[in-house]
Amino acid sequence: MAEADRPAALARIREIKVAGPDELDAQLRSSTAPFVVRGLVADWPLVHEGRRSPRAARDYLQRHARDLPFAVSVGRPDSGGRLFYDDGLAMNFQMLRAKLPEIFARIDASEGTADAHAIYLASIDLHQFFVGLHEANHVDLGGRAPIASIWMGTQTRIAAHNDVPDNLACVAVGRRRFTLFPREQFRNLYLGPLDNTPAGRPVSMVDFHNPDFAAHPRFREALARAQVAELDAGDALYIPSLWWHHVEGIAAFNVLVNYWWRETPRWLGQPQDALNHAILALRDLPADEKAHWREMFDHYVFDNDTAATAHIPEQARGILAPLTLESAGRLRAFLLRALSR
Repeated sequence: MAEADRPAALARIREIKVAGPDELDAQLRSSTAPFVVRGLVADWPLVHEGRRSPRAARDYLQRHARDLPFAVSVGRPDSGGRLFYDDGLAMNFQMLRAKLPEIFARIDASEGTADAHAIYLASIDLHQFFVGLHEANHVDLGGRAPIASIWMGTQTRIAAHNDVPDNLACVAVGRRRFTLFPREQFRNLYLGPLDNTPAGRPVSMVDFHNPDFAAHPRFREALARAQVAELDAGDALYIPSLWWHHVEGIAAFNVLVNYWWRETPRWLGQPQDALNHAILALRDLPADEKAHWREMFDHYVFDNDTAATAHIPEQARGILAPLTLESAGRLRAFLLRALSR
């Protein structure tokens, strides 16, 4: 990269201290920006085993693993750990299934080997695939009912993406670098396909290790708003809903445990599904019709004020009234019938 192309040093993600679960809960409720808590999970047994050695951490994980096949991504030796697309926009990694001892044996065999295959187990459900691991290694998140997942593997680079839920990411073994961007930076990240993605979410097409500013000039604007943190074992990072994050596992072996939760009810629909349906139903309409539907969406969805319902008797407002579990279920059933025609 030419000197003129080098970005200025990125801002650091702010760090806070919390004295216990109540203070953590208050910070999670009030914060609209990311923050780091150093040492939040330093007392986990998994963290202690990882400090002994990567193999000790793997042995500890195997003792808790269920006898089930795990989904594992295996990258190409020349990928530099970047799990991404190839030149034809197919994935540059294979998805395989194997039991954890077999996967860890392959990591053992490649440890210290130059240009080894990247091996990555992503978003593994802690309760489904392990016995007692969550109970021995978890964060008290109060009344939240989060999804708890574990991410394990060798050195990897995961393209910038975002998630709908809020996220508390806890480094248990190794070291990770996170580069975060506010929600509104999506245009400057040059997102790839919506329906052909490495893991279900659209990702930035920019190679953060070697950005091509000729092809992606607005990425400079994204970098001006970026925040970065390097986390050691025991540290945790809060990533607010929809913030973009590029994640690198930079030790030889890395383990992260994360918690996803939404403050909205789980029975609400997924916004990405609505976007996909809008592409199907609206994007290719004539311009005047799209303008009309934009106004309709503003009226019923984004503004969502009394002008849409004041003239309708309260008992007859149907889905225009605040949704409940029952009315959301009826709406979902209606949509399924409509989409199946």
